[in-house]
Amino acid sequence: MDGQSRFPRQRTSSGDAYRSGPAKGPVNGSGTGAGTGTTLPGAPAPGCALHRRLHLALDPADLVAVGAVRHRLRTALSHWGVPELSDTAELLSSELVTNALLHTTKGAVFEAVLATDSRLRIEVQDGTSRLPGRRRDPEAEYATSGRGLLLVETLADSWGVQLRGDGKVTWFELALP
Repeated sequence: MDGQSRFPRQRTSSGDAYRSGPAKGPVNGSGTGAGTGTTLPGAPAPGCALHRRLHLALDPADLVAVGAVRHRLRTALSHWGVPELSDTAELLSSELVTNALLHTTKGAVFEAVLATDSRLRIEVQDGTSRLPGRRRDPEAEYATSGRGLLLVETLADSWGVQLRGDGKVTWFELALP
């Protein structure tokens, strides 16, 4: 796995690689900064509608990338002027991304979009059509995992799963308090 694929890439709606600001230090502990993306000529100006989208591609089983997703999401939400959504959005995103990377073999695609009404929608697409579910066994109360969807159900304003031809998208939405 090369350094570029180790760190999720943000993309504009045109699909060109985009990342605002300089690369920040090592991400994977190897001493090399991941990615050398720069602002593209003609990229949308900060604050415009196209700039309120974060799109990250994640490699299969790359659980280290979950921390990078949280960091990139927090940075984006702060830049978009809604830092108050960060804690909940990070927690729920971590749950969905981790589930996608642990329970599928094709990686995942993370997307966050802040709508003009300041409603945040997070989607995590993976390559399996198997629907997520909560633990149903009596010992689930003592299990060390299996509570992610309960958190999503409890903390999100709305959430759901959409089957697609190439897998599924699990999503949630948060509104400004």
